[in-house]
Amino acid sequence: MRKTNLLGLFSAMALVPAIAGAQEPADHEITYAGEVSRIIQDNCQICHQPGQIGPMSFTSYEEVRPWAPLIRLKVLEREMPPYQYDSDIGVQELKNDWRMSDEDIDTLVAWVDAGSPFGNQEDLPGPKQYPVVGEWRLAEELGQPDHVIQSTKWDVPGKGQDMWWEPEVDTGITESRCIKAVETLPSAAAHGSTHHANSHFMVEDEEGEWVTYGRLSEYAYGKLGEKVPEGACRTAPANSKVGWSIHYYPDGNAVPDDQVSVGIWYYDEEDQFDETAAYPQDLRLYMLDGGGDYLIPPHGTLMTQGFHSFDHPVRIDSWQPHLHLRGVAMSMEVFDPATGQREVLSQASNWNAGWNHSHTYEDGFQPLIPAGSTIILTSWFDNTAANPRNPDPDQWVGAGQRTTDEMSHAWIAVTHLDDEGYEKMLAEKQEREQRTVATVGGVR
Repeated sequence: MRKTNLLGLFSAMALVPAIAGAQEPADHEITYAGEVSRIIQDNCQICHQPGQIGPMSFTSYEEVRPWAPLIRLKVLEREMPPYQYDSDIGVQELKNDWRMSDEDIDTLVAWVDAGSPFGNQEDLPGPKQYPVVGEWRLAEELGQPDHVIQSTKWDVPGKGQDMWWEPEVDTGITESRCIKAVETLPSAAAHGSTHHANSHFMVEDEEGEWVTYGRLSEYAYGKLGEKVPEGACRTAPANSKVGWSIHYYPDGNAVPDDQVSVGIWYYDEEDQFDETAAYPQDLRLYMLDGGGDYLIPPHGTLMTQGFHSFDHPVRIDSWQPHLHLRGVAMSMEVFDPATGQREVLSQASNWNAGWNHSHTYEDGFQPLIPAGSTIILTSWFDNTAANPRNPDPDQWVGAGQRTTDEMSHAWIAVTHLDDEGYEKMLAEKQEREQRTVATVGGVR
């Protein structure tokens, strides 16, 4: 398991973990047909198949076997599957968690160490179906979206610098509803060149001006989507518009008339959702160090921090760090001045700008933040040659919108509570923790 001491990150620059050996071998021969093929199906093939973004295909033993040593390395480093969330600190109960289990990692390592045997043909599983690029990935769980909003068309050139398309479109929403889930979907043709696509609702004020109502969604490359937990309501307002901010970075593939879509799933009566009793939720952008007042020197490093307090209790439903190519880590902590305690809620110590995940906490495990507490967001950057993703360590790097600039912010879904709701949720959480302790014999 990978562990990184962030406090000594830039003194030691130990960015690559040591590779541990496998655990005790299984009491039987581990084979591709018997165990490994299923692990590959569940964790790798969604990207590593023809037509997907993986650089090689893993749909058969013949395709997997030449890459076995590299697979061993990448899963032990927790580089693959690509999910930058530390496994040894903070809240570990997450929805749509891509991290491979320790048991599966041990099985893969033992298989490679044994020479990667194939096994018996009859033990192979049947082929598995995966979402197609350009189709809704949440549809397998939730069905097709209840409502889809598209950006206006834009010609994406095959070559060029960063560019932005910021249209405003009518939503077609006639009745205000509570959002159950939302997913932003680039087109299949421009999937590689759509760097990010942010969207926000706009409503008309009393003077007839269109003003921002709240965030709808945020997409960055690699992101699945966002789910709103039961008991919280992120509102899709009636008679509204959506303002888009779409960042394209040409990848050699020209796409005329490109459109980005956002799909909305609503809570309805079948979910037994009581809108009148739900607490308001919103998706907020939290900047670190002003989000734009820093420079990283050539061959240098940097740490930035941001602090955000609440005058009422809140629940944190999800956390999505966002950095660019020099970013290597981010953490989210909470400081409670009433107790003097400081706790790490989440941490990503091996950032990869190619994969952006909204880390959504499981229901009942969301951090509860008392009124007056402060969220502390910390980011670390490495502009040296030791950072394998650094395109040019000789450059000064400032904050900005381009891919080669840096960013330092986090998207956090916040449910706003009253004192009664906070105390109720806190009591339920404490009761569950006590049951867990009792179940495991008093050992956490």
